[in-house]
Amino acid sequence: MKQLFLIIGAPGSGKTTDASLIAKNNDSVEHYSTGELLRNEVASGSELGKKIDGFISAGNLVPLNIVIDTIISAIQNSQTDYILIDGYPRSVEQMTELDKVLSNTDDIELARVIEVDVSEEVAKERVLGRARGADDNEEVFKNRMKVYNEPIGEIRKFYKEKGIYENIDGERTIDEIVADINELIVETIMKG
Repeated sequence: MKQLFLIIGAPGSGKTTDASLIAKNNDSVEHYSTGELLRNEVASGSELGKKIDGFISAGNLVPLNIVIDTIISAIQNSQTDYILIDGYPRSVEQMTELDKVLSNTDDIELARVIEVDVSEEVAKERVLGRARGADDNEEVFKNRMKVYNEPIGEIRKFYKEKGIYENIDGERTIDEIVADINELIVETIMKG
């Protein structure tokens, strides 16, 4: 059975960097971001990829059921049994839909949801400090934080009730954060 670990956190929390470092240092763990999965599916030329490309090239959001299908497909086709996906879920709707699909799938278990927790001040400092693109400005940051903050209380509660939510202090060094996340993953794998 494949074990799925979701890494969530505010913009600038470092979740993508943390997850990619864990996967890079551990051959039995694979890391995906949702956007990367969608782009890879389009590049594969599959029927699903053609559907996704139709939405993206028209400037539309990819429907939730297609995003979930893409995630499940990537997990099932992964060469490893331990999968990290960062930045998902971003809404209660995404969380609910993933839960519904996983409850009907007997080859994937959602093992842990790990939130890399940072204050809004630290997140803002990091995002505006990196300024990688046109969307790294204060106005866009405020909107991204609003989008993150609106559902996060409900997402935390849902996964806490399932007994799989963990909170990691994301305001330390990358090495400390990665070590803590890695420890949670290893601990979960050893229990399984």
